[in-house]
Amino acid sequence: MKKSIVLFSVALTLAAGSVHAQELTGRLKKIKDTGTITLGHRDSSIPFSYLDDKQQPIGYSMDICNRIADAVKTELKLQKINVKLQPVTSATRLPLIANGTVDLECGSTTNNTERQQQVSFAPTTFVTATRFVAKTSAKLNDLPDFKGKTVVSTAGTSNLKWLTETNGKDNLGMNIIPAKDHAEAFLMVESGRAAAFFMDDILLYSLVAGSKSPKTYMISTKPYTVEPYGIIEPKGDDAFKKVVDKAVTDLMKSGELTKLYTKWFNQPIPPRNLNLNVPMSEQLKKVIAKPTDSGDGKDYM
Repeated sequence: MKKSIVLFSVALTLAAGSVHAQELTGRLKKIKDTGTITLGHRDSSIPFSYLDDKQQPIGYSMDICNRIADAVKTELKLQKINVKLQPVTSATRLPLIANGTVDLECGSTTNNTERQQQVSFAPTTFVTATRFVAKTSAKLNDLPDFKGKTVVSTAGTSNLKWLTETNGKDNLGMNIIPAKDHAEAFLMVESGRAAAFFMDDILLYSLVAGSKSPKTYMISTKPYTVEPYGIIEPKGDDAFKKVVDKAVTDLMKSGELTKLYTKWFNQPIPPRNLNLNVPMSEQLKKVIAKPTDSGDGKDYM
């Protein structure tokens, strides 16, 4: 009799495991079936996601995504998970997540309520603000100084959207050029084709630090918008989001995210051993203490 009960219990356990496997849907099922998770990466978003001297994507966001991939592997009980790397741009990152080509985007993407209509976000892992970089000799301090001037921002970014709306609302008459990426935008300022580049300040600090003459440039002190960054997830896939979000919050609770921050923002980074020397902001400290995926900038004030 006892033997029959044991066999019945084992059968139930196996059946439950089989049902669990059958219940997998969305990205978890896709990853389980293929043994592959696809990570979208940028090529010039230093130090979040960029190419090293071997043309391999590295950075703060890439490290976070690799930890997430490990967590997905554990969740799905896979012996091995293949990480496929897919280049994305500011313009393609959201569509590639939405259409299933990419499972997670590991870059420097602002989480806002408008984008949450198309995709979801993991808990915020960085908080920055829109500012501009210009040559110090130009003596540009605030938006009224740009009346009638040519400025640049990166195509597909929330910064460009804000800049375009502000230009019309305040009748500034700026000629706004959308660049294909951050490197091209900064080059336009460097070559004199644009008076300033409006972008997230941390990316501007990185570009200036890596330039030929860092002292040539100034970054505005006034923040124009608050920009919380998060890893992009597919919208409406609750099971996948649960695994991804837990992986990120576990990094926060364990102190591992703080170590990753130190690695990429307070120590020399490849390929040129630049040290950005950017202290962790009070906003990010609050997020680490109380994780949130809010797309409302006011929640980070």
